[in-house]
Amino acid sequence: MAHRDVVVIGTSAGGVEALREMARGLPGELPASVLVVIHLPARSPGLLPSILNRAGPLPAAHAQDGEELRRGRIYVAPAGFHMILEDGTIRLVTGARENLHRPAIDPLFRSAALSYGRRVIGVVLTGALDDGTAGLRAVKRCGGLAVVQDPADASYPSMPQSALRNVDVDHCVPLAEIPALLERVTRPPLPDAPHQVAPPDLKLEVGMAAMDSNEDKLDRIGKRSTFTCPECHGTLWEMNEEGALRFRCHVGHAYTAETLVAQQSSGLEDALRAAVRGFEENAKLSSRMAERARERADEEFERRFRQRAETARHHADEIRTLLDRLDAAMEFSA
Repeated sequence: MAHRDVVVIGTSAGGVEALREMARGLPGELPASVLVVIHLPARSPGLLPSILNRAGPLPAAHAQDGEELRRGRIYVAPAGFHMILEDGTIRLVTGARENLHRPAIDPLFRSAALSYGRRVIGVVLTGALDDGTAGLRAVKRCGGLAVVQDPADASYPSMPQSALRNVDVDHCVPLAEIPALLERVTRPPLPDAPHQVAPPDLKLEVGMAAMDSNEDKLDRIGKRSTFTCPECHGTLWEMNEEGALRFRCHVGHAYTAETLVAQQSSGLEDALRAAVRGFEENAKLSSRMAERARERADEEFERRFRQRAETARHHADEIRTLLDRLDAAMEFSA
């Protein structure tokens, strides 16, 4: 008889300490496999398995490509790879980044939902922005259980808040209560239920995390938008699903709308700062030319370039004011 025996956990900012506390509370005989994705830089030293091994009784290690999934173990996605599940094994793939990360949470959650259906428990912990929301919704679509850390208890509440806004969550509890909750829901057998066919769009998106992406497949699960991918500058497709607005490009990059807005804002800020620098350099060069004209007693030439320098400085000041307003708006929305 089937049990809920596949636990997938996603976290970001504040996640190391959250995972340490979870590992401390999980029993050594937990009848489930635990798979963890945390957003880390590509050159991360990879210390998380050691931290988790010291914290609790469950053995933890970086997942290996092709490794068979076993109960009573914690598998950590290594930096630079998406971790997905396929036919009872773990695959590590170098597909395009999702929500600006690889590993990303959503590919793991989707693949677990596709492969294990009702047996999956998806857990979203502390983190910025909203990676994990779409993946947790996939878990629910396939009959799995959705658990979210109480945002009031999270170091960074954005990820839990997004999950609560967009997913029919089964349990929202403080971090300290999650280990006992997982032990409780993994032990009883699942009641009999009719076989559930996995949504076809889910299968396509799992493949896209492993670089199996093209325009024809995207046309089947989305519609072309007027927006462009901030990473490869190709067209973005708007996904045809309820819940949080999401986008994908034909290369495989994927974004929730919130992540896309954040990335666009960052690019806009960079462009504006480059414009300030350009106007300041223009003002300096114009002032230098005006000085040369003054030395030659060329009043008309001097007047023209002093006016140009003044105009360039004025434009630079206007853009600085705009940048201050943009920074304030970003702080307000964070």
